[in-house]
Amino acid sequence: MNKRRVAVIGAGASGLSSIKCCLDEGLEPICFERTGDIGGLWRYQENPEEGRASIYKSVVINTSKEMMCFSDYPIPDDFPNYMHNSHVLEYFRMYAKEFDLLKYIRFKSTVCSVKKQPGFSTSGQWEVITEHEGKKEAAVFDAVMVCTGHHTNAHLPLESFPGIEKFKGQYFHSRDYKNPQEFIGKRVIVIGIGNSGGDLAVEISHTAKQVFLSTRRGSWILNRVGNHGYPADVLFSSRFMYLLSKICGQSVTSAFLEKRMNERFDHEMFGLKPKHRVLNQHPTVNDELPNRIISGLVKVKGNVKEFTETAAIFEDGSKEDDIDAVIFATGYSFAFPFLEDSVKVVKNKVSLYKKVFPPNLEKPTLAIIGLIQPLGAIMPIAELQGRWATQVFKGLKTLPSQSEMMAEITKSQEEMAKRYVESQRHTIQGDYIETMEDIAEMVGVRPNLLSLTFTDPKLAYQLFFGPCTPVHYRLQGPGKWDGARKTILTTEDRIRKALKTRAIEKDDSMASTITLGRFVLAIVFFAIIMAYV
Repeated sequence: MNKRRVAVIGAGASGLSSIKCCLDEGLEPICFERTGDIGGLWRYQENPEEGRASIYKSVVINTSKEMMCFSDYPIPDDFPNYMHNSHVLEYFRMYAKEFDLLKYIRFKSTVCSVKKQPGFSTSGQWEVITEHEGKKEAAVFDAVMVCTGHHTNAHLPLESFPGIEKFKGQYFHSRDYKNPQEFIGKRVIVIGIGNSGGDLAVEISHTAKQVFLSTRRGSWILNRVGNHGYPADVLFSSRFMYLLSKICGQSVTSAFLEKRMNERFDHEMFGLKPKHRVLNQHPTVNDELPNRIISGLVKVKGNVKEFTETAAIFEDGSKEDDIDAVIFATGYSFAFPFLEDSVKVVKNKVSLYKKVFPPNLEKPTLAIIGLIQPLGAIMPIAELQGRWATQVFKGLKTLPSQSEMMAEITKSQEEMAKRYVESQRHTIQGDYIETMEDIAEMVGVRPNLLSLTFTDPKLAYQLFFGPCTPVHYRLQGPGKWDGARKTILTTEDRIRKALKTRAIEKDDSMASTITLGRFVLAIVFFAIIMAYV
């Protein structure tokens, strides 16, 4: 019997893991990548390519290596916990080499259209038309995985900024920013306080005469570095913390987080405090911004009301003259023009079951992979989505009825609208642990904590109180990896390894205290499990 052929569109992080997911399930993937290399968003280039995500030279990822690795291929222990984009790309190259993925990729191949084949209701097949070096080619596939991400089309709402057309200075979207040298001695406005806006304001403030950070709503600012120097996402991404937040509720959890963030610096005093709660908006991750603000090198301003030829007038009536440049860090929009009517995107909103499957198809042979914005790493979510999708393609898993899927989509969208402030960036939000556990349950790889509590209590303890790393979903079920248990139990070793660049004599005086603390936590853990039973 011939293998089912799957078209994978895009060779970024989601595309690479999707190729491997196909191979793991005995499918035949062919990946179409419009550029000449892998990496997608994480491959830096001085000149942005049309239709491809673009980053600036200094970008450091916001999620730590233990939380963002592929589930059966840990990032080397000597790599930094928060990696520069060059390290991220190097890791992707290592992954592609380890699993021999490059031979399945057709580079410089643009997907022009993906159309249902005649008889789709029976076959579920698609005609994929691609273009390579000016020549078009059509091929039939049994399934399609779209892995193009959501950082490709710059959202530049110039109509919201009257007078920008007569502004004599330089203005552009953050997608086109590469380095701060061109702003030496200049007065610069950065509009938008998402991760890109915060990063650019900080970096440009090292060379510019003055940077103004303009924000409509303000933002809560998270650190990469958490308590005792551990990566912040390692500390808050545990099943225990997730359960605690559910018990306490959103209001109490927000109050706790806001108190912690204000202990670092008072958001109101720094002009950053928003009206919304911390869990009602995708937060900004930036360790340096408060330092630049308190140094006066970055000044926080409100929304720009209008521009003149050389100045910006803000909504509070204040005015800043002699502005040389304006950078719009106003986010991105996404679209799938090659899918035509199969998936419709309206104002950055799309109807997908579990953010993966279009509910209106007669056959579930089209999957959108990685179209989610979690507070956490996207790579492991995309990988798990790929594992689920390939099981569905093979007929190992089935989807609910169309009406059931639509009801779930409506419920999810209503919950999202209720929780988050209205914004183009809040249409594909998802909580990391909730999303991972939900998909893992469908794939059949969610760890059985209750069983492990009695058969392997050391591992169960780590699974519950430790960070919910992607490797957790390789312990059992389809795709089980023999190295998963050891990798989970040595998570802290890899976190520390990258920081051990100087030999320091270890202080053993705390050993007994730590042992006692762990013993107490173990008792608490078993009490929780027994209460659960």
